[in-house]
Amino acid sequence: MPESVMVFSPSPQLTVTIEQVGDEEEIHLHAGGQGVWVARMIKSLGVRVVLCSAFGDETGHVVRTLILDEGLEVGAIDVAARNGAYVHDRRDGTRNEIAQAPGQPLSRHDQDELYNVALAEGLRAEVAMLAGVADPQVLPPDMYRRLAGDLRRNGTKVVADLSGEYLNAVLEGGVDVLKVSHEEVLRDGRATEETIPGLVAAMYRLREEGAANVVLSRAEHPALVLIGDEVRQVELPRLEPADHRGAGDSMTAGVAAMLARGRDLEEAVRTGAAAGALNVTRHGLGTGRADVISQFTTRVKLTALPGASSGAPPPASGAARSGGHTSPEQLADEVKRS
Repeated sequence: MPESVMVFSPSPQLTVTIEQVGDEEEIHLHAGGQGVWVARMIKSLGVRVVLCSAFGDETGHVVRTLILDEGLEVGAIDVAARNGAYVHDRRDGTRNEIAQAPGQPLSRHDQDELYNVALAEGLRAEVAMLAGVADPQVLPPDMYRRLAGDLRRNGTKVVADLSGEYLNAVLEGGVDVLKVSHEEVLRDGRATEETIPGLVAAMYRLREEGAANVVLSRAEHPALVLIGDEVRQVELPRLEPADHRGAGDSMTAGVAAMLARGRDLEEAVRTGAAAGALNVTRHGLGTGRADVISQFTTRVKLTALPGASSGAPPPASGAARSGGHTSPEQLADEVKRS
């Protein structure tokens, strides 16, 4: 079995875009949603990817056809529930929402079928990437807990990019690499302030909760990574964005693809950062050329974060309180003093 990634994307969306090209208006149909964007980038990086999803009603039929036309493999189940759809107008150069139809909830039977397909494909892959749902009503968070735990117990590395209750669930199941944004840790209450000390403390809390390694994106600022016991920042050349969306998903895709190839996490993060940075210079989410990304990866560096010295042990239940380990609060104080 070649190197491969299973992307769990329960309900991809149909996106309809109105564009102005010269004097003419154009209407484009695309498959969308986080899982699709991640899978598209993984394929661009030359790694086999299988998208595990449910498809139903008219929108589901169109979305599935568009995904297959891109050359992506699918582990699909047919359902009665409708996939979501999103219509936006970009004729003036900005993204203006016109209409959005949410995806419908999957029945208990359909949830079980999707779980079995994702589990089977995940166990055949080196890495499983768990993507979120655009509409929380589609699927209960507990499926993420079960899937993450079952896959990891049987040797598949799990990468997740989630928020809210879905993040809480996957942490309970356990995850090898968690990608999260600074907005999400602030919104979820894991960080109380948008400062380096506050975000570093949040990363160590995520470690306590079940994430072995953490990648924290910070919009236009350098991302932070917690690998092993060390927090570092990701430094790369600054580029002018054509479309700021999609950087985080491309970063997650790069990490998953490189782990599937057996690369270490440092190289995976650098590749992910390069993919994310280059994606924002393009129009189109989850797009990029593998050769350009590979070349750009050589310009990405992971540098020590002042105050978060190499070898700083992660907080563990009871250990930080006993004084044997550095707690998130203690680490934050060290960064402030540096």
